[in-house]
Amino acid sequence: MKAFVFPGQGAQFVGMGKDLYDNNETAREMFEKANEILGFRITDLMFNGTEEDLKQTKVTQPAIFLHSVILAKTMGEEFRPDMVAGHSLGEFSALVAAGALSFEEGLKLVFARAQAMQKACELRPSTMAAVLALADEKVEEICATIDDVVAPANYNCPGQVVISGTEEGIDAACAKLLEAGAKRAMKLKVGGAFHSPLMQPAQDELAAAIEVAKFETPICPIYQNVDGKPHTDPVEIKENLIKQLTAPVRWTYDVQAMIADGAKEFIELGPGAVLQGLVKKIDRAMTVSGRQ
Repeated sequence: MKAFVFPGQGAQFVGMGKDLYDNNETAREMFEKANEILGFRITDLMFNGTEEDLKQTKVTQPAIFLHSVILAKTMGEEFRPDMVAGHSLGEFSALVAAGALSFEEGLKLVFARAQAMQKACELRPSTMAAVLALADEKVEEICATIDDVVAPANYNCPGQVVISGTEEGIDAACAKLLEAGAKRAMKLKVGGAFHSPLMQPAQDELAAAIEVAKFETPICPIYQNVDGKPHTDPVEIKENLIKQLTAPVRWTYDVQAMIADGAKEFIELGPGAVLQGLVKKIDRAMTVSGRQ
């Protein structure tokens, strides 16, 4: 069985999607439609911008979404997933690729999400840190002892958890995690505390947009970040998507559930190869590949 997976923020690179635009008429039409919807030429920034241009959240998120979704939409008969999943932002790409959301509606939600997250980041200095070689339970236990806001944000694979919170909270947690035996507890260069309670203002803002968006039954189950379980009911999908901004991304559990349900091959659609590496760390027996 085939699982198609979609990357999140951080996988962007200058030139992403240009081959698609140059060589596929459907892709070109979709990119131009996106420029129209967004009100600026995101293609100029994707194809010929600088790394700094692409690091802006309002550019990064729609850029990765567009690259992933347009890849899926131009695969034709080759895009026949038995299941799909996406990492954080990638969940929106997965939903559009699997037909739960229209391309236009998905792009509008992603752009609204990016702007809401940017605003939430500016409210309070916050960050994230990668913790290596410590059990999930130990990371959770230590985060719970910190007086400031700190919480697990991404369960990426066994032995790799990203935590999220205030600058002070992350500093205190990193010190304790290293004492507890973590191989590394390293702050990341990110704009804020994604997937933590500090994203509540963004979640409230995005919830209003998600509530009025039209969701359909996808062509296959989507394994959602908030619970690592398969969903096809549009009402459940919508509820889980609203919770996603303040809840951790349970990627390890997504992949393990897909494997338990019969996945043998994982195909990553979009920039980079991060998810291919994570799948291999979760289960070396899996066949992985990617399309860019």
